[in-house]
Amino acid sequence: MPHILVLGANGQLARNTIPFLLEQGDVTLTLYLRRANRMANPDSSRVRIIEGDVLDRTQLEAAMQGVDVVYANLAGAMAQQARSIIDAMRAVGVKRLIFISSMGIYGEVPGEKYSSILDPYRDSAAVIEASDLDYTILRPGWFTRDKTVSYQLTQKGEPFRGHDVSLNSLSDLITKLATTDGLHLRSSIGVSHA
Repeated sequence: MPHILVLGANGQLARNTIPFLLEQGDVTLTLYLRRANRMANPDSSRVRIIEGDVLDRTQLEAAMQGVDVVYANLAGAMAQQARSIIDAMRAVGVKRLIFISSMGIYGEVPGEKYSSILDPYRDSAAVIEASDLDYTILRPGWFTRDKTVSYQLTQKGEPFRGHDVSLNSLSDLITKLATTDGLHLRSSIGVSHA
């Protein structure tokens, strides 16, 4: 029964993904967010909610106890947050990390030049790629609310295809990554609509 820690649980993608994870009957979740009162518990028998900051290592390590997978859906000081997550995972002995980044961090989107807005995503990906964790970095296109689940993957070093992807497609992929051993380990994957 995988226990998944969702960091940044109040984010748009995380909120969309939580029901997908709970559809897996054996999954338990710890939802970690800055202001816990912003989120209702969807299933108190399988979900616990913790208020905390990813940069508070003591708090983060406590939240990681008994966790099998860390799914991080963050914004802001992302490289600093990535370092905190890596250090806490090492301290607690958790190896599996799913980390949401952005398309364009390697200049892989044909015809697009992104400015410094992607620096936090680029920097955090570099920190994670240098770690010894079993990470999967997801580089999604722009989110859509299309209900369909249809996506294609590109590996680091390949041109990104398309520009958008549905939240449901990403939630489906995150659920597969979190519940399937050995899927896309130590990979940085572009995700777009198929």
